Amino acid sequence: MTICHDIDPAHSLSTADEPIADEPARLAALHRSGILDTSSDPAFENIVSWACDHFRVPIALVSLLDADRQWFKAKRGLDIHQTPRDVAFCHFTIQQSLPLVVEDALFDTRFEKNPLVLGSPFIRFYAGAPIINRDRLALGSVCLIDMVPRPFSMVDRMVLAQLTLSALTAIETR
Repeated sequence: MTICHDIDPAHSLSTADEPIADEPARLAALHRSGILDTSSDPAFENIVSWACDHFRVPIALVSLLDADRQWFKAKRGLDIHQTPRDVAFCHFTIQQSLPLVVEDALFDTRFEKNPLVLGSPFIRFYAGAPIINRDRLALGSVCLIDMVPRPFSMVDRMVLAQLTLSALTAIETR
């Protein structure tokens, strides 16, 4: 059984497919969007509600990654509004262009000692797709979380990646 899938090995990424790793440019783009610390928005709330229902997960988030924190523009199944960046799964998600899937976080060396795995909300399953803008800068992610390990198919990955387009459209049309 494969525990973690970062990138589909059958899909070779060219440099043009990858988000730009320029953190200052990424942060500048995020701040230019004006979305951080804004109030609830139905477009984003609809994304997380649909994601929870479709994927049958208890938690879905539209997460934006700032310099020191992961802030949730929309959330379902979680009471907090942000986490420190150093414990954010999204930190790894935005470093690639394809969805990051962790079928069981207890068996992934990046996350096995993470306080969000060892404590509330006791993350076991995580799937996140980066929200990549037109300049190939990853602003955040749309992610799914469950407290039990689970598989995630290629079709599921494609659907999750499509949700990031809805999130990007909502960011750009604000």
